[in-house]
Amino acid sequence: MRFDGKVAVVTGGASGIGRAAVEILAARGAAVALIDLEQDAGHETVDGIRKRDGKALFFSVDVSQPRQVQVAVNETRASFGPVDILVVSAGIQRYGTALTTSDEQWAEVMSVNLNGAWYAARACLPDMVGRGGSIVNVASVQSLATQYNVLAYTVSKHAVIGLTRSLAMDFASEKVRVNAVCPGTVDTPMLRWAASLDPNPQSVYDACARMHPLGRIAQPEEVGEVVAFLAHDSASFVTGAAWTVDGGLLTLIGGTPRANLD
Repeated sequence: MRFDGKVAVVTGGASGIGRAAVEILAARGAAVALIDLEQDAGHETVDGIRKRDGKALFFSVDVSQPRQVQVAVNETRASFGPVDILVVSAGIQRYGTALTTSDEQWAEVMSVNLNGAWYAARACLPDMVGRGGSIVNVASVQSLATQYNVLAYTVSKHAVIGLTRSLAMDFASEKVRVNAVCPGTVDTPMLRWAASLDPNPQSVYDACARMHPLGRIAQPEEVGEVVAFLAHDSASFVTGAAWTVDGGLLTLIGGTPRANLD
């Protein structure tokens, strides 16, 4: 899967799944604009791509601010040409129930996870309409199910699936495909932050590994490869889809006693 001559924008591209997507797309010929708040990691990622003769730009952007997103996309267009691919990977996790989630936490999660995806799509779509393009939203297994104590995150990720499907239908006739990936547990900075909240972080990793029938946590590159496929013309008849990349997590009936299977 080559992306020669293609221009890609990746939000949340400085770390985790977003960084994996950036590096895969760039290695296969795309000119990539990386959008993220993490300046050190963003510059490091871009420098690495350029040293391998790739084309990359970094923009320090808060995706919850539509003007910042628009400016970054405009500058990408001026440098590389029209945008062909958008990968939305910027996201944050917060914990709480309907009674313990504050107004500020709710607004923060929605503004990044949902609004940020909309702002990025709105900025890139004019380049895609009529000439074709692909948008891939990084959702979550919590777009399709939920856990305890994750109200705002689960609601935001469910909404990302709605956004994906609405965009897919509205722009299918304009040759724009829009899909989502729904990863299980992935070894990312977000997971490491979540684990650090527990007195025994390793126990969180061990529990997550046991949850997945494949018996381990995913690496960002494993999700990045699915993102790349959906972004590529190889997936030309795929739109409006929510692809689980979860090691079988959502396939298993909860509470199945594995000991009885061994």
